[in-house]
Amino acid sequence: MAGEDSTRVASLVETEVRERVGYITMNRPERRNALSYALVTQLKQAFTSFQQEASVRVIVLRARGPVFCSGADIEYLQKLQDYTFQENLTDSLNLMELYLLMYRYPKPIIAQVEGPALAGGAGLVTVCDLVVATPNASLGYPEARIGFLPAMVSYFLLRRVGEGWARELLLTAEPMPAEKAHQIGLFNYIVPPEEIRDFVHDLAVRLAKQNSPTSLEFIRKLIADIQDMPLQAGLEFAAKMNAHARATEDFRRGIAAFLRKEKIEW
Repeated sequence: MAGEDSTRVASLVETEVRERVGYITMNRPERRNALSYALVTQLKQAFTSFQQEASVRVIVLRARGPVFCSGADIEYLQKLQDYTFQENLTDSLNLMELYLLMYRYPKPIIAQVEGPALAGGAGLVTVCDLVVATPNASLGYPEARIGFLPAMVSYFLLRRVGEGWARELLLTAEPMPAEKAHQIGLFNYIVPPEEIRDFVHDLAVRLAKQNSPTSLEFIRKLIADIQDMPLQAGLEFAAKMNAHARATEDFRRGIAAFLRKEKIEW
């Protein structure tokens, strides 16, 4: 597939490659792209597939229809009431694996959000590196209103916006509009609906062409790992990562181009 644009369609998830950008599109608009075990599984498969493709440098996660993702499917939630603890744990671990896969992914992930992202859908947005949204997008965690718990998503939300904003979002269970989400750092860009597709694609292509893929992978690892370390251990970890980076081919290429005052395209 290297270097060639392609499209692969699954029943709940569509994937496409254009100019080194891998698009993963949730394709369940009739159910507001609600998360089911099958959808979560297919998302994991799509991310895993793109992880192994050297021609794909950046991932864009988006959705068909007016809702990015409404969280868990209502009918699915009804079934969970009759699950045993072990069955519910297995189901929860499936979603946990998707979040962890995305958070520790070696390639940047951009969320293209053109509508509400709620509960587990808000979690998907929160674990992405960059979020581009339209003015009518929103993000919320309504779990407390139905006696549910925003459990796994809270871990990543705390990392992204801190305890104060996390408490407001989780305890009030109120959706946050795009402008406020932008102000607190949940959304990185607010773009008109008619411009968002081109904006996201151009942003993804810039990341793919202007920045070393090895550097981007190492940066994501630093962000994911260093926050849990004490000061001394964190600095030692950063120093080791720095030494590893200097031994890479990307470092040699980048420094050589810099010294020759040449523009490099990755």
